[in-house]
Amino acid sequence: MALPAFPRRLLTSPSVKIPRPLSRITARGDEADIHAAGLVESNREAIWRAHKGLYATGMSPGISLALRRQGELFYDRAMGFSRMRDQQPLQVDTPVCLFSASKAVTAMLVHHLVERGEVDLEKPLAYYVPEYGAHGKHRTTVMHLLTHRGGVPRIQEDVGPEDLFDVQKVTEMMTAAKPDNPGRRQAYHAITAGFVLGALIEAVTGEDINTLLDTVIRKPMGMKYFSFGLEQGEPAENVVTGLKLGAVDTYLKYAVGGPLEQVVEVSNDPRFRQIAIPAGNLYATAEEASRFFQMLLNDGRWQDKQIFRPETVRRATTAVKPARFDRTLMLPLQFSPGFMLGQKTVSLYGPGTPQAFGHLGFISIYCWADPQRDLSGALLTTGKGLIGPHLPSLVRLQMVINRNTL
Repeated sequence: MALPAFPRRLLTSPSVKIPRPLSRITARGDEADIHAAGLVESNREAIWRAHKGLYATGMSPGISLALRRQGELFYDRAMGFSRMRDQQPLQVDTPVCLFSASKAVTAMLVHHLVERGEVDLEKPLAYYVPEYGAHGKHRTTVMHLLTHRGGVPRIQEDVGPEDLFDVQKVTEMMTAAKPDNPGRRQAYHAITAGFVLGALIEAVTGEDINTLLDTVIRKPMGMKYFSFGLEQGEPAENVVTGLKLGAVDTYLKYAVGGPLEQVVEVSNDPRFRQIAIPAGNLYATAEEASRFFQMLLNDGRWQDKQIFRPETVRRATTAVKPARFDRTLMLPLQFSPGFMLGQKTVSLYGPGTPQAFGHLGFISIYCWADPQRDLSGALLTTGKGLIGPHLPSLVRLQMVINRNTL
């Protein structure tokens, strides 16, 4: 089916010019034998065609996709550019910012502290960070924050791009904030709760979040990147694409705190890579993100190491409330303590994924695991356009992956 034509004058930036042949801008990792994943070559080729179809919409300079089935990395491919200005090709080992998919990692670090007996999810966060109890937040529990019921989905004060680079200042703003129906109303906390959970980790451990991440996940799992911020390597740059609609900026300012171009500009600022934003700036490759979710699919085990206890993974990925209409994202969503959950019909991870758990990142980033298919995956994109011709191709890619891995 032909994709709809969108007037060029509505695009926020020119669509990506697709070079020929595509082999010039494609890269493959060390993919397993397809039969080891319980599949046949036609399954992989179908996914590859859908991957190319998404890229052909011109809405993303770079797209990387990694998939594991039965624990085998059967698909690890990148297409496009990591930097448009000098036509630098995107490689499978190019780190990409996961944006909000970072929340899943932060959540698992909090669950690790529960595992160690140092945090109780049902206790008020103020028990660990006393100053957070100000202005009626003394009853806000750790669980409320992990399930987007903390009552502070956005900071009411004017927050500029420069403020985001001052983690202490934003944390103080959160401390001074007044909550709206904490514990009752589900409203996605795009970035706010992450700062508070980061403060919780520091208060309990006496260490910053990256130190705990290194000890618990990154080093035991042999990750090269997988950190909040980026100390080594050059990340893929993000690019504004999509339609010029005022409603898009209004929605994004309400949901994530800033209009599209501002958010992208901040994400490309070198200072963004020098700080840790627990809800929004973990850098990883698609393979590393898939590896993390495969570990969760394995009940917390990676190779010969037990990263998390099986009961910890179950607690982290099990819903605590029925699906609700989210008052930030304006969608029906169901959360576990740290993850966005799949559904039987209309689902974030494609139709027919009721057992799936994972997390979305800022516009077309998906990291997930699906026990029904014994599948873990990560789709990382650098084009940041909410509305555009990529939407049918994105849905098609989801459906092709699910159909060819069932």
